[in-house]
Amino acid sequence: MINVASPSIAPILLLIGSNVFMTFAWYGHLKDRSSPLLLAILASWAIAFVEYCLAVPANRIGRAAYTTAELKTIQEVITLIVFAGFSVLVLREPLSWNHLVGFALIAAGAGFVFLGR
Repeated sequence: MINVASPSIAPILLLIGSNVFMTFAWYGHLKDRSSPLLLAILASWAIAFVEYCLAVPANRIGRAAYTTAELKTIQEVITLIVFAGFSVLVLREPLSWNHLVGFALIAAGAGFVFLGR
């Protein structure tokens, strides 16, 4: 059975949650651009606060199992996955082959961070 509280699993779960909130903070206002920009900024700040409440513990807990570079790499890969889903499902923007190839190259580069672990 997987121990979700372990220092190797908990940060990944927290970073997934963190990235969902941050993606909504950064890009959610693009779905409906009729609201005033200041309102979008304030709403984004409120959402980002929740993101920080997940990201900071993720990094603190994760430091017991990963290097800082590994934590950042995990976060970036999660960001790409969450963003891709958000782009397609919420913004209704298709991902083309060049997006997918670019994301795959970034993921391949991320793999090098974990070589020799």
